[in-house]
Amino acid sequence: MKLSIIIPVFNEEKTIGKILKCVVNAPLLNWEKEIIVINDGSTDNTEVVIEELRKSLSEIIYIKHLQNHGKGAAIKTALHYISGDFVIIQDADLEYDPNDYQKLVSLIEKGYNVVYGSRNLDKKTKRGYFFYFLGGKIITTFCNLLFHSRLTDINTGYKLFQSEIIKSLNLESNGFEFCEEVTAKILKRKIPIKEVAINYYPRTFKEGKKIRFKDGIRAILTLLKFKFIK
Repeated sequence: MKLSIIIPVFNEEKTIGKILKCVVNAPLLNWEKEIIVINDGSTDNTEVVIEELRKSLSEIIYIKHLQNHGKGAAIKTALHYISGDFVIIQDADLEYDPNDYQKLVSLIEKGYNVVYGSRNLDKKTKRGYFFYFLGGKIITTFCNLLFHSRLTDINTGYKLFQSEIIKSLNLESNGFEFCEEVTAKILKRKIPIKEVAINYYPRTFKEGKKIRFKDGIRAILTLLKFKFIK
């Protein structure tokens, strides 16, 4: 089996090198890795760092947008290049640990086609800013009410899909609301989403955290859109 790892990146010169090395070295029993980095119009030294690493990490597939379009747009572009049986999204910061891949793929091996790594299943998992944690809980609860699901963390960065499924969704979202769109479409198709507890290392705004309050409003509107309009 092959796992395609999509890494959208925008202005992450301080972390992209570390996360790429972590992804390459992450244990993944009986699975082949395919690493696809999509540089979404970075204006810092992100590209310089990536190009330097590619000299020693030839397995990296590198794509770039000339302008910044958003996380969802980067994922949509990368989906055209994947060749794996399954695909996972990996943020370019250090909030999520690639060593958790094995936890997610172990559920694929048990027959699930969509697996989310939840930050909320284990109470010992670290939390970020309180209002962001609360906002995530509210959005997840709202999603559960709309789609009669029992998820705990729809905004997790770790989402693992059968490639055929995510390619068939005809994704539209360009920003962080990708999470709500993909979840809504999968739930509408009655495809089970299995969750597993993962590690989480939240970063601060000073360290480069990008999501803002407006993204929470957009998340709610996206859920409503794909429940009642699309």
